[in-house]
Amino acid sequence: MGELRTALRERSVSAVELADEFCDLLERIGPTYNAVATVTRERARREAARADTALKRGDTRPLLGIPYGAKDLLAAKGAPTTWGAPPYRDQVFDNDATVIALLGRAGSVLAAKLAMVELAGGGGYRYPSASLQGPGRNPWNTEHWSGGSSSGSGAAVAGGLVPFALGSETSGSIGTPSAYCGVTGVRPTYGLVSRHGAMALSWTLDKIGPMARSADDASQVLEAIAGPDKDDETSANRKYRPLDGRDVHQQVRAVRVAFAEEDIADHASESAKAALENGIAEFKRIVPSFHRATLPADMPFGPMVGTVYGAEGATIFAELIEGERFEELVDARQKAGLRAALDIRARDYLQAMRLRVRLSRAFDEIFHGADVILSAGRTITATPVTQPLDIPPSTASNPPPSRRPGNIGLIAAGNLAGLPAIFFPCGLGTDGLPVGLQLVGRAFSEPLLIALVSAYQRETDHHTKRPAT
Repeated sequence: MGELRTALRERSVSAVELADEFCDLLERIGPTYNAVATVTRERARREAARADTALKRGDTRPLLGIPYGAKDLLAAKGAPTTWGAPPYRDQVFDNDATVIALLGRAGSVLAAKLAMVELAGGGGYRYPSASLQGPGRNPWNTEHWSGGSSSGSGAAVAGGLVPFALGSETSGSIGTPSAYCGVTGVRPTYGLVSRHGAMALSWTLDKIGPMARSADDASQVLEAIAGPDKDDETSANRKYRPLDGRDVHQQVRAVRVAFAEEDIADHASESAKAALENGIAEFKRIVPSFHRATLPADMPFGPMVGTVYGAEGATIFAELIEGERFEELVDARQKAGLRAALDIRARDYLQAMRLRVRLSRAFDEIFHGADVILSAGRTITATPVTQPLDIPPSTASNPPPSRRPGNIGLIAAGNLAGLPAIFFPCGLGTDGLPVGLQLVGRAFSEPLLIALVSAYQRETDHHTKRPAT
């Protein structure tokens, strides 16, 4: 975003011209990736005109005049907010989600609502086509998936359709498209970013975060959207500020990294393994203090997170599930999963919630001896859009006994514990598709996580790579 910011401040391009340029890209190329739900050109031009006025006054807000896209579960006043699902294709709200309003105050320009998996995949889904816009297609190879459920956000950033986007994560929906599309995504600590005005899938798991080219860009977005909100009862009384530049280098070098080599040795696909191994080696040059630590091997992270968001999601969508429009949903597995979730027993839900407490204690133990946990973002590259999404053993949260589990369940576990993560590219697989890593830290450790990846990205160029479009 730095080049765009410089161009705006030097007046070599106006914010309105920039908004029109990105809206043109979204309209022309967006359908190639099935990435766009709605182009909000009229709103973008209004917001851009205000940005031009502010720029003329010498306003230096970092996001001023920068266009962006928002996952279509975030309300934007007057625009359709479809939740990716046919029953809601005509849904319009009268108010902005808090994050949209905050980005407006920061001077950013909403250019599009971006495609998503229907209902954020709450019932589970078998095919990438489970979306009102069709399967999210990866800009690196449109025959491969861009990842769910923030499919449009990942593809739009990777394809250069927007400088940054907002996604959401319940269990992997920022991490997967970031890894598959080769972008940098931040999953904030639960409660750091308000969810007011966002579609709820799971009251105790949902999080909203930025997806951008670099950690520095994501940092600027997170600073704009993080903070307390009286309209969100789960909002934490915390803000985000990046680490002070004067002592970042010392802090980064002193970080202790927990890592389980089997995450890659035992679970990475042949196409992804070399890039992941190289990424780990590169990270060790940035932060040399590595030691082994793993999550409890006897804890079923996948079933735990599925029980929690299944029970909560079925309650949220009970009226739809029991109503006439339910059959309009695209994916048969999604429908079956939502129906079945209505019958989740209270004792199973409560047991999952009790196990979450145990899991948080296990993370605390790891963080006694480490500051962050490093693992693969995904152990495979993006799957073909025609391939069913029944989870293969190499990516399961609970791998078969023949494989050491390591920290392969870190996405599910991190979400259950409400911990922050950053996902970032570390190269290309042998099939030419992006491969990425993830870092997880203590609650509200976003400044450290982002500083670490910023340091990594200053020494590598993976985040600068672009698909040939």
